[in-house]
Amino acid sequence: MAEAVTPTPLLKDELDIVIPTIRNLDFLEMWRPFFQQYHLIIVQDGDPAKTIKVPEGFDYELYNRNDINRILGPKASCISFKDSACRCFGYLVSKKKYVFTIDDDCFKINALEQHIKNLLCPSTPFFFNTLYDPYRGGADFVRGYPFSLREGVPTAVSHGLWLNIPDYDAPTQLVKPLERNTRYVDAVMTIPKGTLFPMCGMNLAFNRELIGPAMYFGLMGDGQPIGRYDDMWAGWCTKGLPYIYHSKASNPFVNLKKEYKGIYWQEELIPFFQSVALPKDCNTVQKCYIELSKQVRAKLSKVDDYFVKLADAMVTWIEAWDELNPSPADLSNGSSK
Repeated sequence: MAEAVTPTPLLKDELDIVIPTIRNLDFLEMWRPFFQQYHLIIVQDGDPAKTIKVPEGFDYELYNRNDINRILGPKASCISFKDSACRCFGYLVSKKKYVFTIDDDCFKINALEQHIKNLLCPSTPFFFNTLYDPYRGGADFVRGYPFSLREGVPTAVSHGLWLNIPDYDAPTQLVKPLERNTRYVDAVMTIPKGTLFPMCGMNLAFNRELIGPAMYFGLMGDGQPIGRYDDMWAGWCTKGLPYIYHSKASNPFVNLKKEYKGIYWQEELIPFFQSVALPKDCNTVQKCYIELSKQVRAKLSKVDDYFVKLADAMVTWIEAWDELNPSPADLSNGSSK
């Protein structure tokens, strides 16, 4: 009898899975059917002396704070400590075209497959299609949709949602402590151009080659006046529908302590991002991000001195990105010593 052949998953050699964690990764057992053939980058937060156990059979790299300091040197200051924002170090060291990132308290629904489909399928940000995803089987562009826009554009970010524990801020958690999301909606839609959205890093995939340098999760956690706005910051800077099962509700009182400045600040940040304009000579993600850092410094420093520090970290992040991810031209120049 012929032995069953395991099919090669989509993007097997083109996608890394980045997981930030402070605990043993027993949750991977639930994801084994979907993750085992992919490469994992695990970013250990907190005490680097602690040993993190990873189930056998997974292909992975594991980095702790000592590794981050060793690899980045002084530039390690741009990587948050004691906050899930540390995950963006995994984006730096990945060498793959795509990244999927997930939290260690999320359990099995095959979100990765839908993320991959989203990333490989065009988006339609310039004109909304009332059948949502027009490239899906059984759907198409509706009457009145311009033919010149039907080719779409490459998808940069696939943003997943979640079942069970909603991703609420602390005040909403406090007034709705028992609320659970049980409604699965089988739909994919493009967020229109110019529309901001609250991006969650819990269940997220992106084209690293296309948008990677802008996926910086800011300065959060230890030593910073704010937390839990890392993914929001990246989402506002960069500006999709797989689901995962979010199993652990974080403590709303702890969250409120982390979030309370962000809750005030976001009323200033959102108008700032709505009005940002980049000059035409910003023709790479890195140039755009450096320009954005200048505007953050100039316009948001009046909100709080934290944004001066954040602007500096944004520049450091791009320097670290370019150091670990040199362009082909840089490699060519570097080889002719």
